[in-house]
Amino acid sequence: MREDFLKYQAQTTPHPLAMEISHAKGSYIYDKNGKAYLDFVAGVSACSLGHSHPKVIEAVKTQLDQYLHVMVYGEYIQDSALQLSQLLAKHLPSPLETTYLVNSGTEAIEGSIKLARRYTGRSEIIAAKNAYHGNTMGSLSLMDYEERKAPFKPLIPGIKYIEFNSESDLQQISQETAAVILETIQGGAGFIEPTNNYLKKVQERCNDVGAVFILDEIQPGIGRTGKLFGFEHYNCQPDIVVIGKGLGGGLPIGAFTASNEMMLTLSDNPKLGHITTFGGNPVIAAAALATLKEITESNLMAEALEKEQLIREYLQHKHIKAIRGKGLMLAAITESAEVTNEIIRRAQDKGLILFWLLFEPKAIRLTPPLTISKNEIIEGCRIITSILDTI
Repeated sequence: MREDFLKYQAQTTPHPLAMEISHAKGSYIYDKNGKAYLDFVAGVSACSLGHSHPKVIEAVKTQLDQYLHVMVYGEYIQDSALQLSQLLAKHLPSPLETTYLVNSGTEAIEGSIKLARRYTGRSEIIAAKNAYHGNTMGSLSLMDYEERKAPFKPLIPGIKYIEFNSESDLQQISQETAAVILETIQGGAGFIEPTNNYLKKVQERCNDVGAVFILDEIQPGIGRTGKLFGFEHYNCQPDIVVIGKGLGGGLPIGAFTASNEMMLTLSDNPKLGHITTFGGNPVIAAAALATLKEITESNLMAEALEKEQLIREYLQHKHIKAIRGKGLMLAAITESAEVTNEIIRRAQDKGLILFWLLFEPKAIRLTPPLTISKNEIIEGCRIITSILDTI
């Protein structure tokens, strides 16, 4: 299978992990040999309710018996997509009430860029250094990492970069700016939180100059930080919130939500200002609706903060220099990339799935399912510290 995998599926790196998957359930993934792996990654923050959650599976099966894709997005009224959008509006502050459902987080970023430009009539976009918003051309344009961008240029023009948490850089936001787009917590950079009321100050600066404030909640959103949306921790509110990853319960989804007034600008002049064939797919929307209901109606968000403290307690070790992030969006920082690489590779041999972050080579990603048990957290942390003891 490995040879066929390398030949017939496009690869993202020269050395993929290439685990042969049999099935997955709860907090565990199983390989073809029957070995169980405790999952501390959750599909890179996507499997909020773990693997094969019964409520998600039930919702998918129910929808399968009714209908699959029937029409391009936005033309027919489909229960699961409408109920999902309504539930998002219920849990978002006014006037964030109208949602455009798409297929992935990066597509939602693309849509939010178009919406901000359409709404303001401006073209300049300001993003943060070391940001990651996805890999399609518009999202890639928001990245300031030249090594990753150079092979694909020319990209979208009119992008400027500011330092995350730098208040002096906010003066670059001007009446030429269509939008400022930031991750609520910087992901690829090492799970960097905003400090000193930074996001509120960005919001106020955007209001002053008439720019749209976009927050990328693709990773911190849907309960991962202990609140439904990460920005709820930081005394701010975006004009557009971008959602993805954890919303789908393991299926591919993205969304961007804004005021009804703003969103209407995509519907006319020109008509079909943004369009997607499979966005709002009824099966995926049903899975997302079940996921969102379970997270908002259970204690999982409060428990995420308790589980964070458990990880911080059980990962105290001389080789771990810091643990960044909030809730179950955490990164353990070691003293070197070599140590991090050794831990991640050896952990898989011991039945624990860990992973890297994009820009911070010393970071170990710790983003388990919200449903992970406290005993499973302790077990995973003990595997990590047992490896650290031998380094």
